Amino acid sequence: MAADVLIVGAGMSGLMAAQTLVERGFSALLIDRGRSVGGRLATRRVGAGGLADHGAQFFTVRTSTLQRYVDRWRALDLAYVWGTGWSDGSVKRTAGDGRPRYVIRGGMNKLARRLAQGLDLTLDRLVTSMQMTADGWALGDSEGAVYEGAGLILTPPMPETLALLADNGIHLDADDDAALRRIRFGPCLCGIHAVNGAAALPEPGAMQNFQSDVYWVADNQAKGISETTIITSHANAKFSRQNWDASEADIIRALESAVQPHLAEGARIVQTQLKKWRYSVPLTTHPQECLRAKDLPPLVFAGDAFGGRGRVEGAFTSGLAAGEAMAAALTANS
Repeated sequence: MAADVLIVGAGMSGLMAAQTLVERGFSALLIDRGRSVGGRLATRRVGAGGLADHGAQFFTVRTSTLQRYVDRWRALDLAYVWGTGWSDGSVKRTAGDGRPRYVIRGGMNKLARRLAQGLDLTLDRLVTSMQMTADGWALGDSEGAVYEGAGLILTPPMPETLALLADNGIHLDADDDAALRRIRFGPCLCGIHAVNGAAALPEPGAMQNFQSDVYWVADNQAKGISETTIITSHANAKFSRQNWDASEADIIRALESAVQPHLAEGARIVQTQLKKWRYSVPLTTHPQECLRAKDLPPLVFAGDAFGGRGRVEGAFTSGLAAGEAMAAALTANS
């Protein structure tokens, strides 16, 4: 399989890079190890009518470019405002800052699936090999397929990307290597809790307190995506790191203990699913929106750890920048 540009990772950054390249007249092929696009734009079905966003919970807008997209998504009734801030749990009111927190009707993954429409995708394939060729790059996957392209965009979390390069003998310029190794991520232990009864969270249905081990508790029904009471809980990076290798039962017990005070009288948790995000939160980011590797065939790094923003908007702007950088590189080489 061949395309002008190979893109590893079909999360927000990869999808926006691919869209940008296609708009510039280049072909792009996305390869992702997941069974669906989206990365941390992740939504899980729980029982009959239950839905839970268990990765990104919402997104904010600080750039005019993303705002233009959001305006279109709102016009399509895809995106809507959930609230303008969250209680920290100490008072039963919303501690809003006035900045809209946007969510996606039907769950965050629905946005990724919409962005993927019309793009060339290969899913459920792990890229395992990489080599430079006379014409650019060749990748191999876990099923033995080979992909060839003049350019390559890498969007996985940086520790995984650097390991892939090292395993295949690809050496970066010393400054590029040092800059990418400075990027750091925090993990997140996530609980998806099915509840018999109602939640009792402050309006609009979430609690966020960064001083707590479990800093985020949200009601997906109040959010507007679930027909039943499904609670999402997120532990902070420190707690998640310290308890990463604990037993699943112990982790679930800790998450459920944090959720229980936010349930209505008589409500009880009937099932909890555990999701581990090893690279959840960019703690140290790269200052630029993307990085084009020096002294190699066209190779661009992108993701939510670029541009200093983190989270969904960081991934969005980095993907756009990566697509533009790659289009410029291929045009210069033509």
